Amino acid sequence: MVPFFVEESGYCRGIQPNIIRLADALRTAGGTVAWVVPGSDQPHADLTREFFGEEVAEVFRTSGGAGPISERVWAGLSPQAEDLYFEKSSYSAFFPGSSDLPEALRAHGIDTVFITGTVTNICCESSARDAYASGFRVIFIADGTAARRDQDHNAALHNIYRSFGDVRPTDESIALLSA
Repeated sequence: MVPFFVEESGYCRGIQPNIIRLADALRTAGGTVAWVVPGSDQPHADLTREFFGEEVAEVFRTSGGAGPISERVWAGLSPQAEDLYFEKSSYSAFFPGSSDLPEALRAHGIDTVFITGTVTNICCESSARDAYASGFRVIFIADGTAARRDQDHNAALHNIYRSFGDVRPTDESIALLSA
C-alpha cells in the first residue's frame, strides 16, 4: 500500500478503511503493526528486465518510492511511529533474505500474522505462502486485500484457504483479537 499502487489503482482505495480498522485494533490489543514496502534493490533485476523489458522493470524497481520507509507507506493508512517498517526485495516479505520482517516478528514473540494489502494474488499471496512455510500462522484478510480483477482475488483467497492459512473478513479478524 504505497502511493504507486493506491494513486493509480481504484481497487486499492476500497480496502483502506479495513486496513486502518485492523491496524488500530491490533495496536489497542497490544499487537504489533508492521508495514512492508517494495525496495529498489532487486537481486534478480536482470531477470525482471529480460521478462518485462527495461521500461516496465524500471517501474517495478521504483514502485516503492524513495526516502524513509515510514514515509513511503500510503499516508491515508495512518501509520504510527511505534509501528515496524520494512523494505522487501522480492514479492514476498517472508522469502528468505527479502526483508528483516520474519526475524523481527520472532524477536517480538509473534507467531501469527494478519496479511493485508495489494496485490492479493502477487505480493500478498506470496507473503502468505512463505509466512506459512516459515512457521507463522497466517490470517489473510479477504476484504483487506485487493487485486485488479475479482477472479484473481478470489483465486488467491481459495489458494490461501486450501493450503496456507485462514481467510477471514476484517470484522471476524478483529473479533479474534478480543477472544
